[in-house]
Amino acid sequence: MQVTLLCIGKTGKKFLEEGEQVYLKRLCHYISFQMQIIPDIKQAKSLSETQIRQKEGELILEKISASDTLILLDERGKELSSVAFSNYLQEQFNRGGKQLFFVIGGPYGFSDAIYQRANGKISLSRMTFSHQMIRLFFIEQVYRAMTILRNEPYHHQ
Repeated sequence: MQVTLLCIGKTGKKFLEEGEQVYLKRLCHYISFQMQIIPDIKQAKSLSETQIRQKEGELILEKISASDTLILLDERGKELSSVAFSNYLQEQFNRGGKQLFFVIGGPYGFSDAIYQRANGKISLSRMTFSHQMIRLFFIEQVYRAMTILRNEPYHHQ
């Protein structure tokens, strides 16, 4: 199964990009994982938050097919421990399917169309982080989940 992290806009911070690359490199030993960047909306300053969410939503929907699983990383999603997240990932792998997409929205969140299409929502924290930082946190958690599933010593309880 291909696992893809869809993100709106570039990270733009070298230290975050370096961290992303560290965990992306580690992940390739466990699963087929990629990160795809959807460009920021052009002339966004002339648009309302709703219009930006709608345009971003259209770009997200262009990337996925009807048979793909779409999980939103959303502040209103279910919070999971690292072990529970590893079990959640294993359940997704067991269901089969070709593609599993996790999506980090832009600064204004997701459009109604994306919420309607989503197969689930996960929250990484009740705290608010920039959508650029969440990328690194999420990739590290996927890596951690894979080490948990293989009983490797990365995660300590």
